[in-house]
Amino acid sequence: VIPPPVIHIESYSEDSISFSLKMTTNIKVSGYVVNIYWTFDTHRQEKRTLIIEGEKSIQKVANLTAHTPYEISAWAKTELGDSPLSFVHVVTSGTRPASPSLKAKAINQTAVECSWTGPRNVVYGIFYATSFLELYRSPHNTTTTSHNITVLVQRDEQYLFLV
Repeated sequence: VIPPPVIHIESYSEDSISFSLKMTTNIKVSGYVVNIYWTFDTHRQEKRTLIIEGEKSIQKVANLTAHTPYEISAWAKTELGDSPLSFVHVVTSGTRPASPSLKAKAINQTAVECSWTGPRNVVYGIFYATSFLELYRSPHNTTTTSHNITVLVQRDEQYLFLV
């Protein structure tokens, strides 16, 4: 039986998490697959996937958000097949940034100007869809470091926007 890998949180800060991966077995490990999950504004679950080669590994994941819960799951790729999943949870330190205040204004039938308030020198994600279900499951999205963006949409549709 292949055991799940051990995920150990080495350290965390406002914008990063460092963790180690190891197996408690003599089975040869060729690498790991790691998923980092977090929820954006209770509407959208985000995921980042890492493919890691080798038996032992210490990884640092950066560009995270302060005071946000993250779930890390991992499985090992071995000579006998894939291991079961293991999970850990960690909350980054610091104070979570305030939610931006979004304004969306139609420029014409296919363009919407979105602008918002918030801190400088961060990356903003803009999510939009024609229904709450689509906004949760598979929204259109883009990112920017500025405080405004023009989004192209389909004519004769109503849209919901999140930033």
